[in-house]
Amino acid sequence: MVDTAWRHDRIGSAHRGENPTVLRRLDAGFAVIGDRQFLPGYSVLLTDDPAVTRLSDLPRARRAAYLSDMERLAEAVEVACRRLDPAFRRVNIEILGNTDPYLHAHVWPRYDWEPADLVRVPVWLYGEAAYWRGAEHALAPRHDSLRTAIGEELDRLAAA
Repeated sequence: MVDTAWRHDRIGSAHRGENPTVLRRLDAGFAVIGDRQFLPGYSVLLTDDPAVTRLSDLPRARRAAYLSDMERLAEAVEVACRRLDPAFRRVNIEILGNTDPYLHAHVWPRYDWEPADLVRVPVWLYGEAAYWRGAEHALAPRHDSLRTAIGEELDRLAAA
């Protein structure tokens, strides 16, 4: 059985090296690949402080660092997904915080192959049962090449 206890403390488990979704430690947070991959490459930037619940909780310098990390993760997802799938269209970036109370930013790759009724709407309108809960779209070893590609892009951008 796979241990999923890290899901109850995503940030703490990332600090302890126990969160298997972590792609890279960035300046103000952790770049992680999403648990659900119905849009391959979906990633999240977690704050590195679980007490931070909104962007405005951060001092200005930390806020700028977080936004810079968010932009870097979005670019890494864009470059990796464009290279791996010619139907890649763009990335959408969202800071919502309605379910998980800590600051986090969603980076959603969008594709031309998405269903016509969903390709131009927010990803939150994808069906709960099929996309958000079904085993078919769960993060799995088949996503390892995607994880590697995004991580390598994060490294390249950090060195640039």
